[in-house]
Amino acid sequence: MGAARHLSLLPEVAAKAVEWPVPFADGIPLLLSHRGRRVVMLSSGDPFWHGAGGALARHLDPSEWRCLPAPSALSLAAAALGWPLEQVVTMALHAAPFARMRPHLHPGTRALVTLRDGDAARELAHWLTSEGFGATTLHLCEALGGPRERLRHTAAEDFAVSDIHHPVIAGLEVAGGGTPVPLASGRPDALFEHDGQITKRPVRALTLSALAPLPGEHLWDIGGGSGSVAIEWLWSHPTTAATVIEKDPARAERIRTNAARLGADRLHLVTGAAPAALAGLDRPDAVFIGGGLSNALLEALWAQIPEGTRLVANAVTLEGEALLSRWQTIAGGDLLRIALSQAKPLGTKRGWGAAYPIVQWDVTR
Repeated sequence: MGAARHLSLLPEVAAKAVEWPVPFADGIPLLLSHRGRRVVMLSSGDPFWHGAGGALARHLDPSEWRCLPAPSALSLAAAALGWPLEQVVTMALHAAPFARMRPHLHPGTRALVTLRDGDAARELAHWLTSEGFGATTLHLCEALGGPRERLRHTAAEDFAVSDIHHPVIAGLEVAGGGTPVPLASGRPDALFEHDGQITKRPVRALTLSALAPLPGEHLWDIGGGSGSVAIEWLWSHPTTAATVIEKDPARAERIRTNAARLGADRLHLVTGAAPAALAGLDRPDAVFIGGGLSNALLEALWAQIPEGTRLVANAVTLEGEALLSRWQTIAGGDLLRIALSQAKPLGTKRGWGAAYPIVQWDVTR
């Protein structure tokens, strides 16, 4: 079994050749239907480095398969370009949106990405240009390791390359005047579309510090607003997960747009009001209440979330502050009062413009 391109490279063989269908997932049941027989599945390079191996191995017992890897296309591209692979961002974009690259677009960054085909290389160049990184150099690594191998170079904004041989890896040397996404929590508010309902940058940094994301953990973000907290949670590690609960349909759509544009498309969005909208969700490791704080919500959460779950709630009203103070007396945890002021014009001079103070409750169930 293999893609048509792989099967075409075989010499005459007595075995039956089965073409792997598109999309890839449709081929897994076909492969499993031959269980108990000797089957060879052809795949490019190293199947366990941005390849098919992980998708197949989880359906099979370890005793049922053996992998014979070759150098991956990414390794071949790094060797062709002379780039130390451990210093390069590597991503599989042949079946994923280009926006996954958005948090990695820092001038000077090198990246190697897999692409669907030659048309996708052109689309990548146009996307980079639209994000303000048109000065990025694209190294098009075509059909590496075979007789059709070719390496060509162009600036994304000047892309005019044609007849690109598949499979294709793009090497990026990022450059341009686009806005980079900083590495520290509390990214600029301007990165997120919002209607004013957004956890502002300094408070967001403190909130994410209290939420303390770890690899593989799942966040519930209740009252998502712009989705900024959940998106930054997802940026913290590629294995994190986040579910945002937002009752306002317009804000929910804005969250979806922000997530897609900023490379956090794995964000799960639920349009509805908590606590009713929490039913049936995968269990969280951390919960953030950024909107809709009420005693009923806290009681429902306390009954539903498992022990060890971290909960962070922000309140700006006196009623919300009193509620969190009472719950902290009952359940423990830490209360933090955040009072921020920013210098603003005051006549011909300057003065401090104070924001509403925020009370933050941080507790582990």
